[in-house]
Amino acid sequence: MSQWYVSYAGSQEGPMSLAEARARAREDSSGYTWREGFSDWLPMDQVEELMSDEGPVGPATPPPPGMHIGRGADKIEYEIKGAEMQFVEVQLAPGDSIVAEAGAMMFKDAVIDMQAIFGDGSATAAGGGFMHKLKSAGKRMLTGESMFMTIFTNRGHAPAVMAFGAPFPGNIIPVNLAEAHGALICQKDCFLCAARGVGIGIFFQKRILTGLFGGEGFVMQKLEGDGMAFIHAGGTVISRELAAGEVLHVDTGCVVAFEPQVDFDIQQAGNIKTALFGGEGLFFATLRGPGRIWLQSLPFSRLAGRMLQAAPQRGGARGEGSVLGSLGNLLDGDNKR
Repeated sequence: MSQWYVSYAGSQEGPMSLAEARARAREDSSGYTWREGFSDWLPMDQVEELMSDEGPVGPATPPPPGMHIGRGADKIEYEIKGAEMQFVEVQLAPGDSIVAEAGAMMFKDAVIDMQAIFGDGSATAAGGGFMHKLKSAGKRMLTGESMFMTIFTNRGHAPAVMAFGAPFPGNIIPVNLAEAHGALICQKDCFLCAARGVGIGIFFQKRILTGLFGGEGFVMQKLEGDGMAFIHAGGTVISRELAAGEVLHVDTGCVVAFEPQVDFDIQQAGNIKTALFGGEGLFFATLRGPGRIWLQSLPFSRLAGRMLQAAPQRGGARGEGSVLGSLGNLLDGDNKR
């Protein structure tokens, strides 16, 4: 007996018998189907075998390479391009989707549909309803993000390509959540995009001092699932595997993400004199293994602070090395406003 597979809005079901596929098509014929002998997914209502009571039956066969079976996160292929200002180019199979923050899109093929959704899109892949969507949207509100995200779905019958750009100079980090124990704790604003089915929730700091002085407050983002997620960090990014009990001291703003089994706490930066005049703040983060961590060399807050410091409206100097300051700018013609 042939094995059939059906797809509705990117969620694939199967394998199933011809009779089961026909019954599914009678319930809802708006999806797509595939079996051995089909070069690609076909609309159900165009497949005579499903629309009639009789039809040819071929030998049993596994699904085509790269096809996603089940209700987990959609499977996507990707390539990260660029150096200082990177973007990630993803390839979506027919029916598959990717979820992103508003404004992250760089370009897309015309067959990729774009739609604003309530929550993070994980409810569709998990089979959840309105309450699941409301819960995920509420979590996003607590992190200071919008309750809505944008989902991009390949409505064509062949793989399609789109890309997402980084918001400021740095690196895009691809993380396979299935290899990160199913979850990742990260900065509130570092999420870029993820395969549909990845839950984008919150992680509460349980320690009061860590929440007050840990750099990210009491609330961080928590990405959960078994699919690919892409986060962005400033400057150069490194990944390090901490052994069990190994401790690393890090500037609080340089912590990008860590696996859930890593213990995140803060510690006073030396004595009072060092804390006040050492230039590193009163506290630094302590990360204790086991687990993988990601660190950035240029937190956006540090970059923004330097830019504000140099702004004329804040008393900053606009001259580059001129001992005459504003007078030098006037003399050399650099007086544009």
